[in-house]
Amino acid sequence: MGIFGIVGKEKANVASSVYYGLYALQHRGQESAGIVVNDSGVFKTYKDSGLVNEVFDATTLDRLGLGNMALGHVRYGTLNTKERINAEPIVVNHVKGRLAIATAGTLVNADEIKHELEMQGMIFHTSSDAEVISYVITKERISSSSIEEAVSRAMDKLDGGYCMLLMSPRKMIAVRDPHGLHPLCYGQCDNGQYVIASETCALDSVGATFIRELEPGEILVFSDEGIKSIKEHCGKYPEALCVFEYVYTARPDSVICGCSVHEARKRAGALLAKAHPVEADVVVGVPDSGLDAAIGYANESGIPYGIGLIKNKYIGRTFIAPGQSVREDKVKIKLNPVSSTVKGKRVVLVDDSIVRGTTCARIVRLLRNAGATEVHLRSSAPPFLNPCYYGTDIDSKDSLIACSHTVEEIAKITGCDTLGYLRLEDVTKLGESGTCKGYCTACFDGKYPTKPPVKIENKYNKKISEKITFEGDK
Repeated sequence: MGIFGIVGKEKANVASSVYYGLYALQHRGQESAGIVVNDSGVFKTYKDSGLVNEVFDATTLDRLGLGNMALGHVRYGTLNTKERINAEPIVVNHVKGRLAIATAGTLVNADEIKHELEMQGMIFHTSSDAEVISYVITKERISSSSIEEAVSRAMDKLDGGYCMLLMSPRKMIAVRDPHGLHPLCYGQCDNGQYVIASETCALDSVGATFIRELEPGEILVFSDEGIKSIKEHCGKYPEALCVFEYVYTARPDSVICGCSVHEARKRAGALLAKAHPVEADVVVGVPDSGLDAAIGYANESGIPYGIGLIKNKYIGRTFIAPGQSVREDKVKIKLNPVSSTVKGKRVVLVDDSIVRGTTCARIVRLLRNAGATEVHLRSSAPPFLNPCYYGTDIDSKDSLIACSHTVEEIAKITGCDTLGYLRLEDVTKLGESGTCKGYCTACFDGKYPTKPPVKIENKYNKKISEKITFEGDK
């Protein structure tokens, strides 16, 4: 999921700025998009299922009107939460005013909080964490002197990997969870407007100059009085940036924790070449997130890099498409081989990761049908062995091919001649040129930075809790 906000002192066409920012963050979510514009305390909202350019047109943006601040959201809908009603941002009215909220990531204790609130009589209309968070904040707001105090108190009850933007009638508030699992940064435009976004590439899209990233646990308050930083929750836990941001999630032109994502992926390819060398004629990357790693592999190995696959520019990311059948359908029309690059050649095929094996098997067949004599598959991520609880659609081990098959078996299933993964000890080296002090690698090694989620089943007003076991407990 991606979030984007803009705030200034004067009324402006902020909806268009948010539109461009969301367009730059489209890779973080393809299920829905939404924008809320704040015009002196009057909120105007529009959201729907679909890509940014499908949800918004010139007429829709005009109807949102002018405002001094706005926030937007693109949703990465998992299989269980892709319904239209879960589109964000959401707007709530409470006894002390209005609040708009857009979130990125996932809470591990959302079910617990939701059950507790339901038992107090609260009614939920969605299955999104954003609604749970909004209830916690508005409940705290009743007894708090300010919205930022309510947010800080709410954070004591929230656990997981989340970033969020909140908008009251007079303030914009940016929040990053104390573990720092997902990135959040801000910058400033020449006209004085401040911009907050999930990635630096979104700042670039509206001409904003990057200032800095939020610290894990930091709350930033933007108002007429300027910017206030609240660090009550900073330093509570070791930093644990999701390393998958470097591997796949982020755009290559973004910078996270002072490290270029493009350079991090090139570094992954170089490390792959050292760990899994092979005699070959050409290195080919899988568009888009495998291209940088392929360049790194080629540079390190000395094997020429070639464009061996062309991506249909009108097809989104297959990994974040909800549902296996949808992913398979998209793979069929997403890629096409360049025969002149691979025909009669031994090919090193570099992909960002192998999660379910669906995409890789299809691509290997494409290259063989195009005349490749050998296909050596390389993954710029270690094997996925554990579910992710923080926002990536890997909710169980059942869909992870590495959990039930050996490397040799996966090579046979995908149809490649040899298979090599990035070594686990190398994955934390990807951002070594940056400032990050620690990473979450739980999907690879089972070492989760938070407590495991608790599954709550409400039936006849009885609470049933079942702790989900995971590798980090062993």
